[in-house]
Amino acid sequence: MSSMTVISASAIPDHLRGALTRWLLEVTPQLYIGTVSARVRDDLWSSVAACTGDGTAVLAYPAANEQGFELRTAGTRRREPLDFDGLTLISFRRGVQETAKPS
Repeated sequence: MSSMTVISASAIPDHLRGALTRWLLEVTPQLYIGTVSARVRDDLWSSVAACTGDGTAVLAYPAANEQGFELRTAGTRRREPLDFDGLTLISFRRGVQETAKPS
C-alpha cells in the first residue's frame, strides 16, 4: 500500500536529487514529497543515506504510533530524534565551542 513520504535533503549530490525527483515532487528546494510504496521509500532512503556525505537528510512517513509518523535521519546533523516513552522528540547537539579560560 502506498503512503505519503516526505524527504528533506540538503547539500546532496545532483545525481541523488535526480533520483529523488523520479519518484517524488521537489515542491521547494531540498523538500521532496510523494506517495510511494514502503519498498520504494526504503530503496530511496538507502540511496539518500549512502550519498548524503556532509549533507543532511530527514525522512518522515506514516506509522501506526501515537504521533502517526516515523522519522529517519542521515548525514551530519545538529538535531537528533530521540524516543521518549514512545514519542519522538528532537534533541539539539551543541556545537563545538571554545571556552575562554579565566586568567
